[in-house]
Amino acid sequence: MATVLLVEDDQALGAQIEGHLAGLGLDVLRWRMGHSIDPDMPPPVDLVVLDLMLPNLSGFEVLEQLRKGSDVPVLVLSARDGSEDKVRALRLGADDYLTKPFWPEELTERVKARLRRPVLQRQDRVQLGALAVDLERREVWVDDTSVALTPVEFEILAALARRPGAAVTRRWLVANVLDPEREGNERTLDVHVSRLRRKLGPGMVETVWGVGYRLAGDRIRES
Repeated sequence: MATVLLVEDDQALGAQIEGHLAGLGLDVLRWRMGHSIDPDMPPPVDLVVLDLMLPNLSGFEVLEQLRKGSDVPVLVLSARDGSEDKVRALRLGADDYLTKPFWPEELTERVKARLRRPVLQRQDRVQLGALAVDLERREVWVDDTSVALTPVEFEILAALARRPGAAVTRRWLVANVLDPEREGNERTLDVHVSRLRRKLGPGMVETVWGVGYRLAGDRIRES
């Protein structure tokens, strides 16, 4: 049984959401305020449903702390419908954003979609439909055909493959993939991504405008 962490301070709404999630056969862990998260001991859950306006610690702070030690999918559920809030949440590592009020059916479908997607894969080999990535040997295949990548192109692909379907910010890729002393800027990152796209084929790496890049869902076929 999958476990969902629901972080929602509104008692009535939280009970309703908990009921919908339990109706899907999910085990629900409930937080009624924002709690600090130890990066070495993140919550052992399969999905986080997170409100942004919380007592004690804001949802943004919870998300930022969570991402230091976990790649669990995060669905933000918030009354804050401004584009700046949505972009900020995505840049901090949220995978989806649903604005209150919402239809229960939409919530449950988004939860099911997130739980169906592979989460961060820490094994040596990552298989995503036609794409195969051997993280230890640093080898890549598309439709069983070997693809030669530069070291930087491989690191970009590995970062995206570990969170398939989720946006990885350009800022994170610059800070964690590029050499800051030699080529650490977003313009250089875009050049590397362009070359990576040509090698992998059209439609594989998708731009999330204002955020970064992700492996496009229409090319990630479930096996």
